Amino acid sequence: MKDNEYWRDRLTPEEFHVCREKGTERPFSGEYCDTKDEGVYNCRCCGEPLFLSDSKFDSGCGWPSFFQPADEQVILEDRDTSHGMIRTEIMCKKCGSHLGHVFEDGPQPTGLRYCVNSLSVKLDKKG
Repeated sequence: MKDNEYWRDRLTPEEFHVCREKGTERPFSGEYCDTKDEGVYNCRCCGEPLFLSDSKFDSGCGWPSFFQPADEQVILEDRDTSHGMIRTEIMCKKCGSHLGHVFEDGPQPTGLRYCVNSLSVKLDKKG
């Protein structure tokens, strides 16, 4: 995996904070919060395809939400006990970039809500 200096040279300070320091953007502030465009949401750091637009849904939580990843092998999960909560952090398996968290309050068919920071992904639009 690349070190922080590598990523600091390639990301904006805001992207670096979210992706490499496990930060969180303010709710309803992200570029993709309300986006309905079709395409593939790739990792902002390494370009790995993470989520497809057809799995995106409006959860009302203030961050882009997906009910499943593009492929189960692209997401790494880890227990997160920060901020006095117990959550499941999600990261890009390829580069370790922090994406957000996954919760068990999503729609069917999975019942999951992958809550993702817009700063951690980049939409490759169809067309």
